[in-house]
Amino acid sequence: MDDAFEDEAEPTITIGEYIDEIEAAEREADLVLGGDEGNECTYASGYMKRQAIFSCLTCVPGGNAGVCTACSLTCHDGHEIVELWTKRKFRCDCGNSKFGDFVCKLYANKDPENPENSYNHNFKGAYCTCGRPYPDPDTEEQVEMIQCCICEDWFHENHLGLNSIDEIPRDDEGETLYEDFICQKCAVTFSFLKLYPPSIWASPKQKNALHISSDDPNVLEHGSSSSSNPEDIDNGVVVCKISENDLNTDSKCENVSNEDSICSKITDNNTTLMEPKTSDHNVELDLKCSLEVDINATTLELDREGPLFLSRKWRDVLCKCQACTNFYSQKGVAYLIDQEDSIEEYEKMAKQKRAKTLEQQKGAELNFLNNLNHIQKIEILGALTDMEDEFRSFLQSYDSSKPVTSEDIRGIFENLAKKKKQRFS
Repeated sequence: MDDAFEDEAEPTITIGEYIDEIEAAEREADLVLGGDEGNECTYASGYMKRQAIFSCLTCVPGGNAGVCTACSLTCHDGHEIVELWTKRKFRCDCGNSKFGDFVCKLYANKDPENPENSYNHNFKGAYCTCGRPYPDPDTEEQVEMIQCCICEDWFHENHLGLNSIDEIPRDDEGETLYEDFICQKCAVTFSFLKLYPPSIWASPKQKNALHISSDDPNVLEHGSSSSSNPEDIDNGVVVCKISENDLNTDSKCENVSNEDSICSKITDNNTTLMEPKTSDHNVELDLKCSLEVDINATTLELDREGPLFLSRKWRDVLCKCQACTNFYSQKGVAYLIDQEDSIEEYEKMAKQKRAKTLEQQKGAELNFLNNLNHIQKIEILGALTDMEDEFRSFLQSYDSSKPVTSEDIRGIFENLAKKKKQRFS
C-alpha cells in the first residue's frame, strides 16, 4: 500500500530547473515577438515585413482586425485575444474605424483602415481546413500544426492532404527536414516552382542544407546565370555566361549584395568572371534567366498533388532575373526572394535583439554596483544572504500537499524585513 502512494507522488522540481524553464519560455516568447518588448505601437513603422500580430475578439468579434504586441498588452489587456504568431506586410489596426469608438492608447491618430492588410479566418480564432480553434477545447491531444509560407494559415498535420503524416519530411529523430511548407491549395496556384530542380524539395533523405549540383546546367547558387563548369563557383565568386555583345558594355552583376558595387569583366573563352569593384556610375547587366524559359508563357500541369515541403535555403535558388522578378510581383509573392521575409531571419533578428538587451541589462547592473560604496555593497550582500536563507527555510518547512498562497509569500518578505531591522538596530 505504501508503495502505491509513493508511485502517485507528485513530481518535484528544483528552483534551478524552474528558473531554466522561465528563461526558456522568455526565449521562446522573444522568437515569436521578434524581440519586440511591447513598449510602442508599431503603426508608425507602416506595413512591416514581419511582426507578431494579435486579434481582439472583444473589440472586433468579426475578426477582421489585428493589433501589434504593444497594443495587445496596453489597449486590450483582459480582452479575448487570439495570438496569430507572425504576419507579413501588416500594419496595426488598433483604434481605427473597425474598433468603433475605441481609441488606441499608444497611437491615437490612425487612418480609418489599412487597405494593404490581409485577413484570414485565423483572426476569428479558426485554423486549418477544419476551421477549428487552437488549442481545440474538444480535443484532449492537440495535433501539431504547420504554417503555410504563402497564405500564412495553419494546418493540422493530419489535414495536409497526405496519405499519412509519415510523408512529412523528418529525420530519424523526428526533427523536420523542411524550411517552408506550402499548403495544398497554394501549391496549385504556385505550380511554377516545378520549374526548379528537385533539390528544392525536402525529403527524408535530405539531412543537410540545400546542395545544388555543379553539373546542373540550369541553376547556380543564388539563382544566378547558368554554368556547367564546377570551377565557375569558387569561394562565393560567381562566373556568368553572357554573350559577346554583353562583353562590349559595362555591366552590373546582380549577384553582388552591395548595390554600390559593379563588376569588372575578365574574359576568357566567352566566360565572364564577376569581381566586385567600386564605381561612381551605375550600369546594368541583363543576365539570362536561370530557368531558360519564359516563366510568364509557360503552362504547367501540376503533377505534385498535395502540399509542398521546401528544403533548407530553397529561396536562394529562385531566379532573380527581371522577368522572374516581375512574375513574382504579379503573383503577389515578391517576398519569396526577400531574405528578410523568412521565419529564420525573423528569429535571427529576435536573437540579436535579445542578446543586445541582456548586454545592456548586464551593463546597467555593473554600473549600479560600481557606483556603490563599500558599506552599500556589504548591505546588498547581506540582504541576498538573508533572502537565500529565508527561501531555504520556507522550502524545508513547506507542505507540498498544499498550494503556495499569497500569505506564504507575504510571510517570507515580512521575515526578511525583520532580519533587516535587526541587522541595523
